[in-house]
Amino acid sequence: MPRPYTVLVALFVTGVVVPASAQQRANGLQPAPIDDTIEAGEADAVEPARRLVRWNEYEGPFFTIRMGAGVLYEWADYAQDENSKTQIDLTSEAKVRDTRVLLKGRLKFRRPVTWSAGLMYDGPSDEWLVRETGVMIDVPEISGHLFVGRSKEGFSLNKVMVGYAGWTQERSTISDATIPILADGIKWLGYAPKIHLLWNVGAYADWLSEGSAFSTYDNQFIGRVAWLPYLSGDGGRLVHIGVNLRYGHPNEGQLRLRSRPEAFPSPYFVDTGEFAAKSTRMTALEAYSRRGSVLIGSEYFFQKVDAAESGDPLFHGGDVVATWLVTGETRAYNTRGGFFNQVSPARPLFQGGPGAWEIVGRVSYIDLDSGSLQGGRFWRLTPMVNWYLSDNVRLEMTYGYGSLDRFALRGKTHFFQSRIQLQL
Repeated sequence: MPRPYTVLVALFVTGVVVPASAQQRANGLQPAPIDDTIEAGEADAVEPARRLVRWNEYEGPFFTIRMGAGVLYEWADYAQDENSKTQIDLTSEAKVRDTRVLLKGRLKFRRPVTWSAGLMYDGPSDEWLVRETGVMIDVPEISGHLFVGRSKEGFSLNKVMVGYAGWTQERSTISDATIPILADGIKWLGYAPKIHLLWNVGAYADWLSEGSAFSTYDNQFIGRVAWLPYLSGDGGRLVHIGVNLRYGHPNEGQLRLRSRPEAFPSPYFVDTGEFAAKSTRMTALEAYSRRGSVLIGSEYFFQKVDAAESGDPLFHGGDVVATWLVTGETRAYNTRGGFFNQVSPARPLFQGGPGAWEIVGRVSYIDLDSGSLQGGRFWRLTPMVNWYLSDNVRLEMTYGYGSLDRFALRGKTHFFQSRIQLQL
């Protein structure tokens, strides 16, 4: 049994893993379950709830600066049946998944303005990318904020979340296949607290990002609306329901959808290949329910492509997830962005506690077989454990079982993965 799993069993057997108390939350050791703030760089933030050092911050008379940094390093191994070996060649590998540096701060104008500038080494594309970079302006006259610059589009709760805050190692296969990680443009984020309604509307173009690996569209338009039909007085219980719409023109009239099997070191499992496409229309539904330390949710995407030569294909997929923080923490929910924040352990390991332990189960599915295109169908079952040693260190231990239907074969694969996450 690998050492991290041995540690997990030992902690449970010895009774070290215990729930966080209400008193710990009252004393400020735990973030409030509802976060009503938003600022530039939110989608890329690697900003722990507790400060590890102070030298990376500056506050002057006219502006502030904070430098954050993060590293993801992971390993994956596989056990394949004969059909899977025929479909895909897999080998055990350990790689750097992501390295990023983020600068952000406030400009001390009469109207609140925040700014961000990020740089990231992206493992999949093996290149350095300018991440979320721009300014966010508070505009109460329209019940929200305007962001101008490079950011995530705002489509899908799980896609909007900071990658370092996600409950699984990778987002679902349909998310990675259909939504670019970044876009350049303008986004309006709004929130009506009296009726618990939030939204974002964005318009993007590739004037600056043309030629970048993530720039797969000439332009795209996104709208997202989410409602909290239930939000308890203390914020500990909530229900989130959202709808996403997206319309875009693929770069140079060519589109390609592909995704790894939620294992970064792996090659692509599903892949349509490049095909002519005039435009795409997408709809996604999302529903989440959080009750204290338990969170369940689901998202499902539909993408219709205007591609007459390929039979105007319709692709779809999604996931269902359940998480339980056995040590009692609650994932904070951000009402301005409509996403969940990173877990902050009530009793960090380096302060004599057990850290935060999270048990996760997810089922995901993607279907890229439509029209004349045979990109493949893939589903995966993923049980895993997250150990948040502190606000700066996280260890992920993951098992997956997946089935790929492609090349007239149905191959089964066992996935064994782990990741260490460090952030400042």
